[in-house]
Amino acid sequence: MISITEREFAQLSEFIKQNYGIYLKSEKQALVLSRLHTVLEQSGFKSFTDYNNYVMNDKTGSAVTTLINKITTNHTYFMRESDHFFFFRDKVLPELAQKIKDRDLRVWCAACSTGEESYTLAMIIDEFFTKEKGIWDKKVLATDISEKVLETARIGKYKSEAIAPLPNQWKLNYFTKCDDEHYMVSERIKNEVIYRKLNLMDERFPFKRKLHTVFCRNVMIYFDNETKLSLVERIYDNMENGGYLFIGHSESLGRDSTRFKYVMPSVYVKE
Repeated sequence: MISITEREFAQLSEFIKQNYGIYLKSEKQALVLSRLHTVLEQSGFKSFTDYNNYVMNDKTGSAVTTLINKITTNHTYFMRESDHFFFFRDKVLPELAQKIKDRDLRVWCAACSTGEESYTLAMIIDEFFTKEKGIWDKKVLATDISEKVLETARIGKYKSEAIAPLPNQWKLNYFTKCDDEHYMVSERIKNEVIYRKLNLMDERFPFKRKLHTVFCRNVMIYFDNETKLSLVERIYDNMENGGYLFIGHSESLGRDSTRFKYVMPSVYVKE
């Protein structure tokens, strides 16, 4: 089995941090080795030095796509941290519905992974605007750095147990049964989510207009404090006044280190 030296790990982890914001602590060295050794063996690399050089010099982007897919953990599920969704439904949407005069609701689901979060948002929004569907532009922008998870999200096929936490009415309205073990998100809801590849470390985000709500949950746990604060500032600059930011329950923002105003644990607003 190919081994990885501390120097090789440091070189690879620095490349990942500088380009993708993911901070791999030294104790992750064994994890990196276990997830990448098959890639090296199948591609014929004799050492991580050779592999590192290949990834850093590959102009096609395929090498780094494989790398990111291997080292990132894409753990998500429908209605994860459900109090956020209830707050979005009961507080944020009614507030925005009154404020947005052009009826163009702009919601960004950052680090969307395999789509459970973005489809949950789309279903909440669809249900909220039931009587005004035709007069609102309410598509959710969902992004991730991993092409692999984006492809899963676009397909929208989930196991029966995955949709079990959802209201029965949602299952009837927004899903089609494929077989005894799988359900497919309806085309109507799929059409309400736009999936795009995006690196949260990009200096500029490709938004033509500012956002009303951003869900950026359970991704900043992989960033060091400097990277996290930089991302939060860029999100702030791309949001409308009165817009809400949701982060993961295991994440927090220092009240003195952000321009966002604290609303409740893991929820902030731009004033």
